[in-house]
Amino acid sequence: MSQEASEADRFLALVAAAQGRDIRLTSIQAGLVAAELGIAGDSRAFARMLGIAHSLVLRELNVLAEREGVLQIVKRDLRTMRVHYTLPPPDEA
Repeated sequence: MSQEASEADRFLALVAAAQGRDIRLTSIQAGLVAAELGIAGDSRAFARMLGIAHSLVLRELNVLAEREGVLQIVKRDLRTMRVHYTLPPPDEA
């Protein structure tokens, strides 16, 4: 199995685990929460990596940002609409 395939499998496992911990998470939200793999630290990079519309990622990020302790938006670029986010340390989640 190639390294790329194993990284994809690991990502999908993290998405499934996130959804198992919180059934309210959509697949995109769970993917954002699974960003501990370092897949992307901003909305546009995440959308590009997964081949989904940036507007969908922005919507899901905003929903997650409203929920306490899920993720934190650290910077918004008004020109590009890019949103940079981080996950809380594991003991705060």
